Amino acid sequence: MDTKQARFTVISYLSLILLLSGCAVSPAQDDTVSNELLIEVENDTAYLSGVLDSTLVMRLTELIKASPNINEIVLVDVPGAIDQQATMEGALLIRRLGINTRIAPTGLVLSGGVDLFLGGVERSIGAGAGVGIHAWSDGTEMQATSIDVADPIHATYVNFYLRMGVPERFYWFSLDAAPADRVYFLSPEEVYDYQLATK
Repeated sequence: MDTKQARFTVISYLSLILLLSGCAVSPAQDDTVSNELLIEVENDTAYLSGVLDSTLVMRLTELIKASPNINEIVLVDVPGAIDQQATMEGALLIRRLGINTRIAPTGLVLSGGVDLFLGGVERSIGAGAGVGIHAWSDGTEMQATSIDVADPIHATYVNFYLRMGVPERFYWFSLDAAPADRVYFLSPEEVYDYQLATK
C-alpha cells in the first residue's frame, strides 16, 4: 500500500469513528428538561433515562459490578444518543451479559435509545410507549441519506442490527421513515414486523 492509499485509509477510518460518535443525535430537545444519563436500581431491575453519551459503557459496567443480579434494564425516557459508538457497545455489553430490556409503559425511546433497547436478549415494550426512529446525522451537514449506499458506515449499522437479530431492512426503513430533524413513531405492527420486540 503506497503512502497516498495509507493516508486515505486512515482518514476513512477516522471519519467512520467521528460519524459513529454523533450519528444518532435525536431532534432538538426541550432545553428545560434535563438530559443527564440516570440509572436507578430497584431489586433486580435497572431504570435508565437520559441521553446516551460516551460514559454509557462505563456506567453499565459499574452498574453490573455494584448490582450483579440485574437481569433487566427498563428504558424510561431516552431521547437519543450523542455517542453512537458507545451506544452500540452498550447494546453489545447488555447482550453479552444476558440482560433483558423493556421500554416502560408510556415511556419514550428515540433514535439511539432504540439501538440500546435492541441489546436485550428478550425485549418488550410497555403499553402506550413511544418508539421513534429517524435517519441519522452527525450533527452537521453529514446526513445518512446523502451518503452512497456502498459507504462502509451503512454496513456498520446493518451488521449491528443483524447481530441484534433485527433484519437489515429495518435500517433502510429508518433512513426513509423521517429526516434527521424529525421522528417517526413505529406502530405496534411495525415493531413486531421488524422484530424489535421479542415478546
